[in-house]
Amino acid sequence: MIVNIFEAKTQLSRLLRLLEMGSESSVVIARNGRPIARIVPLKNAPVSNRIGVARGKFTVPDDFDADNKEIASLMTGGDL
Repeated sequence: MIVNIFEAKTQLSRLLRLLEMGSESSVVIARNGRPIARIVPLKNAPVSNRIGVARGKFTVPDDFDADNKEIASLMTGGDL
């Protein structure tokens, strides 16, 4: 993938996410259509699974949702 400097500056987070997910193997940054730099993912970058990362770390009480109506009323300023 080749991007110009402006796009690289404004879309850096997205470009890094593409590299991290493996959607792109590298990002080439160009100035006036001429490649000047390449961003590549680190070979030994730790991969973590964000979904389920806290599994087994805590338990949710059975009455967790008991106050939902009261909380919603407080947030909206009205009676639900």
